Amino acid sequence: MIELKKPKILNVNDIAHSHLFSIQSVDLEFSNGVKRVYERMKPGKREAVLIIPVIGDELILIQEYAVGIEQYELGFPKGAIDAGENVLEAANRELKEEIGFGAGKLEMLTKLTMAPSYFSSKMNIVIAQDLYQEYLEGDEPEPLVQVRWPISDMMSLLDHPDFNEARNVSALFLAQRYLQAKNNGKR
Repeated sequence: MIELKKPKILNVNDIAHSHLFSIQSVDLEFSNGVKRVYERMKPGKREAVLIIPVIGDELILIQEYAVGIEQYELGFPKGAIDAGENVLEAANRELKEEIGFGAGKLEMLTKLTMAPSYFSSKMNIVIAQDLYQEYLEGDEPEPLVQVRWPISDMMSLLDHPDFNEARNVSALFLAQRYLQAKNNGKR
């Protein structure tokens, strides 16, 4: 693999703000002398977690309203990692808030980036097993509808019209690989 030299950052300006986001203009000079101006969301320090809950021979998903596409999306529980929490603590808290279960076993699968040309955010993908009932009050504006999906048919989620979000699709493939390795005695 060819080692590339990072562009030099010449200037960074905040150009727009909202309640949730700040947009920056970044002036870059590449190693070949070409200069470009890029825009990005202002980098943040917080990461998030997406949890694949496994109970018996089923996955637990939720239906949650996604204002960006103005419809309900089927996916796995997820949320921000709060200050002072590690990834697994945040995963267990989010499970309790969103589906009313805690996990006796949590395992980190990977960390994904999302549109890294524009965002610095990272999503930690965790699989949760040995679930037990425990509920914490969350910040959702309405109760989340649970959908149980058989592990034996998990890849048919790809055909579900409301299962489209890229992080959920990635998590599904990671869960499939993890569960196959577990069934083959490799985990």
